[in-house]
Formats: sequence, structure tokens, C-alpha cells
Amino acid sequence: MDFSDYQPNHFFDEFFSSDQSQRPVASLLIEMINQLPEGDLKRRQEASEISMRNMGITFQLYKSDPKDHRTIPFDIVPRLIAGSEWDPIERGLEQRIRAINMFLQDVYNEKQIIADGVIPEELIVTSKGYRSECVGLHPPNGVWAHVTGTDLIRNHDGTFYVLEDNLCVPSGVSYALINRQLMKRNFPEVFHQSRVRQIIDYPDQFNRILNELSPTAESSSTTAILTPGMHNAAYFEHAFLAQQMGALLVEGRDLTYDGKYICARTVDGLKRIDVIYRRIDDTFLDPEVFNEKSVLGCGGLMRAYREGHIMIANAPGTGVADDKVIYAYMPEIVRYYTGEEALLKNVPTRLCWRPDDLKYTLENLSELVVKPASECGGYGILIGPQASSSELDQFRTQLVKNPRNYISQPTLNFSRVPVLQQDHFEGRHVDLRPFILYSGSNCHVMPGGLTRVALKPGSLVVNSSQGGGTKDTWITDLPSRLESFSC
Repeated sequence: MDFSDYQPNHFFDEFFSSDQSQRPVASLLIEMINQLPEGDLKRRQEASEISMRNMGITFQLYKSDPKDHRTIPFDIVPRLIAGSEWDPIERGLEQRIRAINMFLQDVYNEKQIIADGVIPEELIVTSKGYRSECVGLHPPNGVWAHVTGTDLIRNHDGTFYVLEDNLCVPSGVSYALINRQLMKRNFPEVFHQSRVRQIIDYPDQFNRILNELSPTAESSSTTAILTPGMHNAAYFEHAFLAQQMGALLVEGRDLTYDGKYICARTVDGLKRIDVIYRRIDDTFLDPEVFNEKSVLGCGGLMRAYREGHIMIANAPGTGVADDKVIYAYMPEIVRYYTGEEALLKNVPTRLCWRPDDLKYTLENLSELVVKPASECGGYGILIGPQASSSELDQFRTQLVKNPRNYISQPTLNFSRVPVLQQDHFEGRHVDLRPFILYSGSNCHVMPGGLTRVALKPGSLVVNSSQGGGTKDTWITDLPSRLESFSC
């Protein structure tokens, strides 16, 4: 099996340029794969899938039976990005998370960005992620978003753009860590010689960030990961991170408020929790403050938080910055709080609450991508060129009825990478979710992150809940002269 019949077509392909020549960042891997014995790569792929199944790495497809969990699709051909390309992306991500945290601290307190007319107040308070209950909160160091998953795409010209920010409960980092384990096992020689930047220290980096903001000394701080439970689609990730970080894995029923602290019920009695990394939505955190019917959180949690006896990551209320309408203002937000131009570009975005943008969107619906402001996981999106007439008509009705809830963007030609299809390679579209950790004084960007793949031919939807898969992402610092290697 080799790449002799592989066609990059008219897309930006990350292995081959339009004239079929190998991109330097991928040449070492291409050469190695071309030299493998017939059927060897497929056997490695199947062995990796068995390993993932044995580890219980599962997820749930959208609209499927809640009990129907399946192994997340994994493709054995990694995605490669040169370190020289990655470094400016890393600086842009650091700038972005800094600005987002300054924005969140401002909109829940002084509201200066509103007073200065940069963003209309109505857009803030009507966001589904805005929590009036969080007004006046002052998290440690003014940090609301301690971990962020920012989705990037690469356009036809090779430029990286920010597609969206994920701040409430960004998922997927465990898949990136597992993918790396599998790839180091399958391609140890080429991995080493490509000088791939390491991601194995992510759990330690996350612990360091959380401990910096803990109300107690690092040596005695206790961290817990709050999960909805084993029936949640991302439960594997919750359990995996708890094990890797040495944190307690707890559900709401395991927690109690003693009038000052949040404690976990353990076999040794009550244990004080200093940091909660929550993997449940805001509204379920504390039935005394948000949804009174919630059994997933703990009554008194917000009191302990406001009094400084526990730290919550990410802070409740961060979802307002997830809003895709607010996303459209990120260049202005970065400029307003940092005095700098945004290093990473947004995808050009029209806001349907603006009459002119709504008119343009309605007139060009079949050519655009339309997204709801507050959905995630690829739900509720219209991809105009792939939509039927009835779907277009339905969306027109929704847009006119609730324009505040939608944005529209041009249909971009996401970059493609090869994926293994039985006995040959085919190009599939990908995006990239790097994970950024932030404490105010320190920032750590995972080198690469999770590459998500739209496995259906021609599809632009990469979410695993919609049938997408994953790849390992290699940020490489290739030496000027490559040594020989064996397979």
C-alpha cells in the first residue's frame, strides 16, 4: 500500500501539494508508509481499534439509543504540522484566552466594554450562556476559563482560522492523549526522528494550573472531577483524566456542603475538596442557585465558591463567550482588552440579528453555513450546499423567527489529510482542537491537540457525535538532515 494513487484534488492537502509533490513535513512518514509490507498498515489499524475497544473508549452517536455507545473511529495516519507553522498559532491562542478571560471578568462586573459601545448589552444578556447569578463574581486571578478547546480550520490557502471557542466543558483531550499512545506504539522510529513535540505532560500541566488557583497550598490541595455519571457520553474522558491527574472522580451525590466547605464522601469519611473541575453544565451545578431540580450538582457549592473556599474550573458563566454571536466580536474583544490586533483570524461571520446580514443570509442560504449561537457538537447546523430544498425552507423560517440565534459563514474548503480506506488512501476534511490551560500568570498550549476527521466523503462535519473520527496530531521539529530509519 502506498500513496501513488492518492489525489489531493483542488483542496489544501496537508501531505501533498497540488502538483503531487510531498510536503516536507510529511515526507519522512510518507516514505516509511510506502516501504511497509503489503497489508501491514491495515493490521496496525485493526490492532489500534482493538486496543481502543479494550480500553472502553466509547461515545454516543447523535439521536441514537442512549445505551448505544461505540468505539470512537481512529485513523492511523497522523496529521503533521511543522513547528514553525505552529508557533504563531500558539501565540495567537495564548492571546485569545487572555482576552476572553478579561472579557468575562468585565461583563460580570464593571461592564466597561458595554459602556464603551463595543458590544451591545442586549447581545450579552440574551445569550443562553449568560448567567445573571454570576454577576459580581471574582474568581481567583480573574480567571474564568482555565481550560479551553478552540477549534481551528485550515482554508484552501493554508491559513488557519478560528472556527469557534469551547469554554464550558471542552471535551476530547483524553482522545488526543490515547491517540498519541497508539501512534508511538505503531510508528516509534518515525515518531522519534520527526521530533514530535510531547503532550504526555498535559495532566501534570493541568494540575499545576489548577493548584495555582486553589484556596489551599499546593501540597495539600485536593482536586475532584465532577461527572454526570457513567451514562454520560464523555464518561470515559472524565474517568481517564481523574486517573491521569490523581484526582477524585465524583458525582453530585458524593458531595456535601458542611456550611463552609464542599466535601466528598469517601470510605475514610468526609474529605474537603479545594478544586472542582466540573464536567456538567452551569445550570446543574447548584440546585440552590440554578436549576432547583438538579441532582447532578451540590447545594451550597456556589456559596462556598463565592466565599473563596473552593475553586471551580471552568467558572460558571463562561458559556457567554461560547456564544457564536459573541465569537464574531472576538477581533474587537482582543483589540479592546490587549491593545493588539488578533493574531488568529476568525472565519468571516455575518450576524443575522443585523437586518442587512439577515437579508444577505436569506438570499444566499444555499451557499452558506448557518449555525445556532449556543449549540455545540455540530447540532443544528445548516450546510447550504448540501441541504435539500425543504431544509433550506425550514431554516429560512427559523432565521426570520429568531435572527438573534444565528450566524452565517461562507462554506470553507477545510484542508484534507489522507485516511486509510481498506486497501488505499482517500482525502478527508479535518479540523483541529488544541487545548489551552490558563491561570492568569501561566499559560500552556497543548502542542497540536485533537484532529477531528469527517469520515464521510465530502462531509465537513467532524464531530464524533455526528459520525466523525480522530487522528493524532504531530507538531514536528524536523532536523535539516534526516537520518535513515527502519520499519
